[in-house]
Amino acid sequence: MATAMIGGMLGTGAFQAQEIIGSARTQETAEKVGSKYGILTGTDNRETARQANVLILAVKPVFLAEVIEQIRDLVDGESTLVISIAAGKTIDWIEHEFGKSLRIIRCMPNTPAMVGEGCTCVCLKETYTDAEVYAGDKAVALRIMNSFGRADILPERLMDAFVGVAGSAPAYVFLFIEAMADAAVMAGMPRKQAYEYAAQSVLGSAKMVLETGMHPGALKDMVCSPAGTTIEAVRVLEEKGMRAAVIDAIGACVEKSKSM
Repeated sequence: MATAMIGGMLGTGAFQAQEIIGSARTQETAEKVGSKYGILTGTDNRETARQANVLILAVKPVFLAEVIEQIRDLVDGESTLVISIAAGKTIDWIEHEFGKSLRIIRCMPNTPAMVGEGCTCVCLKETYTDAEVYAGDKAVALRIMNSFGRADILPERLMDAFVGVAGSAPAYVFLFIEAMADAAVMAGMPRKQAYEYAAQSVLGSAKMVLETGMHPGALKDMVCSPAGTTIEAVRVLEEKGMRAAVIDAIGACVEKSKSM
């Protein structure tokens, strides 16, 4: 996710390479990312924390406590804005691990950030005491997250729901595209074309939802001619339980997020 964010931030021109410093667990990863994006990288979390005025914790949840322990004494609530993208770890939990009150914002982007089409929720700490600092930190977080897609403010209580419907959603969409392409291949189409047509159809359909503001059901009805091919396909999807499967899958994702 960190590399997707870096790629999006630089690809859209919102940030310059010299503004970004990164730390990775291995020298191999640090060198690979540094070479690809032209940013300064290393393997010393403490050195990165020492230099950053906006510190993004792009860490898998299972490793977050370990990383916080390494940098705890270098981060304070005065000079550093902390942004966490770790799933399942609340603002209260992070502050508890640091052992101090912080300027902290919790975000959840998704991997389409890599191509400038990310979807990110931004959860603000409710106990900021300085309105000017609060406004400044909010603006910084939105500038970063909007640089690679769309970002919205959400209350933290909705973070797990966001993970289910957006954070993890690219995987569901990729699975859908793959399945559609497999079906086209079965019908005789070359695989490369099958992937391109399936992906473009998903892209165009999503754009229609966002730009027309119409209900997805109404847009679906526009495609379903009486006694036509599309309504026959929709009938099979309903018969096979596609809608229920999607709802159950996202529900499972939400519950997993809550338990992390």
